[in-house]
Amino acid sequence: MIFASIKLTPSISRFMKSPEVLDRFIESYGSISALVYAVLQIVQVVIFMIPGEIIQVAGGYIFGTWLGTLLSVVGILLGTIIAFFAARVFGYSLVNRLVSPKKLEKFEFLINNSKSEIAMFVLFLVPGIPKDSLVYISGLTPVKPLRFLAISIVARLPGIWGAAYIGAHLQQKDYLPVWILSGAALVLFVLGALNREWIVGRLHRLRRSSQDAPADERS
Repeated sequence: MIFASIKLTPSISRFMKSPEVLDRFIESYGSISALVYAVLQIVQVVIFMIPGEIIQVAGGYIFGTWLGTLLSVVGILLGTIIAFFAARVFGYSLVNRLVSPKKLEKFEFLINNSKSEIAMFVLFLVPGIPKDSLVYISGLTPVKPLRFLAISIVARLPGIWGAAYIGAHLQQKDYLPVWILSGAALVLFVLGALNREWIVGRLHRLRRSSQDAPADERS
């Protein structure tokens, strides 16, 4: 997967211009186009500097809403497994190299936090939060892998489905649902971005409250 990420990242960057361009690239692989799409989605999570929304929109554009959603979920799940366990195996030194110090400091409260699972669900659910970098940070937390995978996928599912829905209607040239859902997504993204600090601050309080609770209550 590391080799595939290195080889495919330039292609992904080149084909990120529009769903139509990415569609031609994916369809050129014929019978294995679904597999290639899933691999691109995996690479996007592992190399999280690449924006994932255009790939998810392209999934709906190429495969339709439901199959595009399914393929995106599979790719994101596998990419999340790779990134999460890479952080578990190589530890803080790897995450420190991949995630900016400012971002790492902002989400450091997740580490050794007894209520980190609640915080993770909120952070993965809210638009405007850098989700793929959070996967690496989450690998440093005490959360159990299966619980983390369930949290991250369930919280991200509405956004994945929405992107695939937009892509499918773009392909059908049915623009009214695209404008409505895109407008709603933009509003949610702006609200999430503007209130990011407030949300993170509230989640910080969860950690302080768990630390201040009596030992028998925490147990």
